Amino acid sequence: MISYLPNCRTNMLSIFNSIPTHMDYKGQKLAEQIFQGIILVSAVIGFAYGLIIEQFGWTVYIVLAGFAVSCLLTLPPWPMYRQNPLSWQPALPETTGETQQKPQENLKKKKHK
Repeated sequence: MISYLPNCRTNMLSIFNSIPTHMDYKGQKLAEQIFQGIILVSAVIGFAYGLIIEQFGWTVYIVLAGFAVSCLLTLPPWPMYRQNPLSWQPALPETTGETQQKPQENLKKKKHK
């Protein structure tokens, strides 16, 4: 029983590590536009419906439902938000400290006359 616990913990971590948690910049922009659009549409519909039936509570319920739907559609990193990944430059190999100088050391001080 005790030997099962470390395996379970390792399996759980591997499951959580396999879940994608990133969104590219274009995906973030799309998510923001979808979020704002759903909130705006639900606010207009909620206001109109609340005005027609003269119940402000229904306006609040409709806006909250729109908020919940927009959160469900935009907060998780769905695949549609990860279609334009950034291409990073490869990492530079590390060099010893003696051969690599700081940029400030390369600059010569100018003396004004």
